[in-house]
Amino acid sequence: MIIRARTVVTMDEPPIENGAVVVSRKRIDDSPSRSSPSRAARLCRSAPAGSVVDVGKFDELKTRNAGQIVDLGEQSLLPGLINAHCHFDYTCLRGKIPPPKTFADWIRAINAEKARLSPKDYLSSINEGFAEAKRFGTTTVANLTAFPNLIPQIHAPIRTCWFAELIDVRAPKHANEIVDLAIESLRQARPEPVLSATEGGAPWGLAPHALFTASKDLFKCCEEIARRENVLLTTHLAESREEMEMFRDASGPLYEFMKGIGRPMDDCGNKTPLERFLDLIGRGGSPNRPQAIEVNRPYLPWIIAHLNELTDGDFELLENAKGQFHVVHCPRSHDYFKHGHFPFKRLDSLGFNVCLGTDSLASNENLSLFAEMRVFQRSEPGISPDEILKMVTVNPAMALHREKIIGRIRPGFCADLIAIPCGQGDDLFGEIVGFEGQVDWVMVNGKL
Repeated sequence: MIIRARTVVTMDEPPIENGAVVVSRKRIDDSPSRSSPSRAARLCRSAPAGSVVDVGKFDELKTRNAGQIVDLGEQSLLPGLINAHCHFDYTCLRGKIPPPKTFADWIRAINAEKARLSPKDYLSSINEGFAEAKRFGTTTVANLTAFPNLIPQIHAPIRTCWFAELIDVRAPKHANEIVDLAIESLRQARPEPVLSATEGGAPWGLAPHALFTASKDLFKCCEEIARRENVLLTTHLAESREEMEMFRDASGPLYEFMKGIGRPMDDCGNKTPLERFLDLIGRGGSPNRPQAIEVNRPYLPWIIAHLNELTDGDFELLENAKGQFHVVHCPRSHDYFKHGHFPFKRLDSLGFNVCLGTDSLASNENLSLFAEMRVFQRSEPGISPDEILKMVTVNPAMALHREKIIGRIRPGFCADLIAIPCGQGDDLFGEIVGFEGQVDWVMVNGKL
């Protein structure tokens, strides 16, 4: 298939006017040694079905490639967007919880809503989340679920890295058992179109929920499995002022709430959340951690959501740390909670890979990454639109260790593509970031 568009945005080079992308519907292999292989085969040896095999000017591509031509007209063709942090479990809670006075109040409210839901409700909510994300142009998600036992029943319509969200605050002596049960379900995730193990590691990960809900033993168990299984880890960290008060000052609404439900509080009163986290992971991370693509320091297997509350001492720790982790910012959820200003510029100056996510609809209105880009742009007007687009394409691909297969339009990459209308102006990336509405044309793994 040859897909033509007014502009093709590859994320590798300047946008290609009157561009096209050739997508393989069948596996491409080199011709026999006696014959001359096609250019597509030379570009991408043994390309799997559903992958990009050629990119360039439409007039050039149609002369060297055969296949059905799909003309998208006055559209921009982009890589599919990647949501680095979401919770489809709670799609059904859209509009149910008004913005709270305190973070602890929100925890009480969501717990009350969850108590009314059945497994059937959660299954419906997750499927609804997948459908909505795809309608907004998302083709890959890092989805955290508190119910990994439901995963085998779900046919994900987009690429999915499942993370089992783990909490043992009420049962800290059973950390290993909780993790083992989650992994048993994660291994049963349906293979298509989830990220396969051959694409850079297992298609699942573990998510000890947060420092205040997951024990030291739970974090330790997850780290050990990450080293053994080459899986990713994610957690919520330094999200709210109340979390900072809890760990640094042993005070505040979250401290009192967690103490009230019986959580041991002997880890509170002397360190910031970041300090506590770095202590738990030993500041060194996995010995088999992958090397970063665009920074000089190695990356740990952790994807950290939020990281809103950091002190000057925390930034000194980050500057001197042996390794880095990936960071996910959720702009609209951030605004819902009225958190302090997200320290993007300081994290960026230290070389951290920062991505965008939607979080859940218990603190957001929809699953549009375009809306997240627009809100982020308002908070950081000095960041160029093309850099913002990277935060939902190139950067999260790197965070998921899939930077060689998704996040760009390049021969050999998965054909995860979306098309949106483009105007006549000179600021193409500005138009992309400013796009509102749903995406009518979405391709995942070469399929519409």
